[in-house]
Amino acid sequence: MAGGKMKKEKPPQRGGAANPHYQGGIQFHKSKGQHILKNPLLINTIIQKSGIKSTDVVLEIGPGTGNLTKKLLEAGKSVVAVELDPRMVLELERRFQGTPFSNRLKVIQGDVLKCDLPYFDICVANIPYQISSPLTFKLLSHRPLFRCAVIMFQREFAMRLVAQAGDTLYCRLSVNTQLLSRVSHLLKVGRNNFRPPPKVDSSVVRIEPRRPQPSVNFKEWDGLVRICFNRKNKTLGSIFRQKTVLSLLEKNYKTLQALQLSQNGSSEDTEMAMDASALGDTGEDPSMEIDDGRDDDEMEMEVEVEDGDTRGSDFKEKVLSVLKQGGFEEKRSSKLAQADFMHLLSLFNKAGIHFS
Repeated sequence: MAGGKMKKEKPPQRGGAANPHYQGGIQFHKSKGQHILKNPLLINTIIQKSGIKSTDVVLEIGPGTGNLTKKLLEAGKSVVAVELDPRMVLELERRFQGTPFSNRLKVIQGDVLKCDLPYFDICVANIPYQISSPLTFKLLSHRPLFRCAVIMFQREFAMRLVAQAGDTLYCRLSVNTQLLSRVSHLLKVGRNNFRPPPKVDSSVVRIEPRRPQPSVNFKEWDGLVRICFNRKNKTLGSIFRQKTVLSLLEKNYKTLQALQLSQNGSSEDTEMAMDASALGDTGEDPSMEIDDGRDDDEMEMEVEVEDGDTRGSDFKEKVLSVLKQGGFEEKRSSKLAQADFMHLLSLFNKAGIHFS
């Protein structure tokens, strides 16, 4: 640390301790999620668990002052680092200038969510936590598929990623991520390993894209999962009796019927239209937001279609018959595994009911 330079910008804290928000004269902004890894043993552990090969192109997101970057350069063939903060970009370039690593490091200044990512074999990153969800799905939609990503997340977010059916934190994020990848928890990281320390603990997670990717229309899949996890502890029978849900599905159903009629019943063309979006495309909902986790009692009351309401009752029976056919009417989303959602989606689609 450059003591003189640091004093110029901000004096040491009371008691003579260095300000934890600074390193090398650079002030970190918590609002930008800038929490720099300071524990060299932890950095070595992350590198070891990443399984980087000497031939790998490594993607790093939010490299900061380059503590992790240095180890990535030592382990891989080259590093592509994406950094939003121009001060950090200058610090990175200064740190590695004139070293054997300088020609193996490419720094891209910009927002990782907005820029096109180049080819990479593996992603290793300590990311700003506010971009966790959109970044995860941006990586999973990247082509060609990378081997794996080893990423530091806020602990609760990480636990949602790896949660299984029946777990308290099991949610739409869990189901969607695990459709496209295998996710495993590598290690828990205490907040004191960072400068400045964040308010929460963290976890390192390994994400490996599935090969081959599942043959399912992702927008269809997410449409179903979104509805199911809107009230994950209610029965599916109760969820699919809601007027808002039935109205949405009936609108899709009628639109598809009209499309089929206009195409003279060409089911082949209709199927092509339904599959227009590529798997992994996050469409209108890139964030894959975590469901709120509140109890059903805290939510607004659902409006169900009354049995005496003839308008829409035929379609309601069509939807409920699909649930009964698969034995899903009394089941809850919080207990359903990937295979269950896949089966349910196929039953709905066979009945001409679609979610996108």
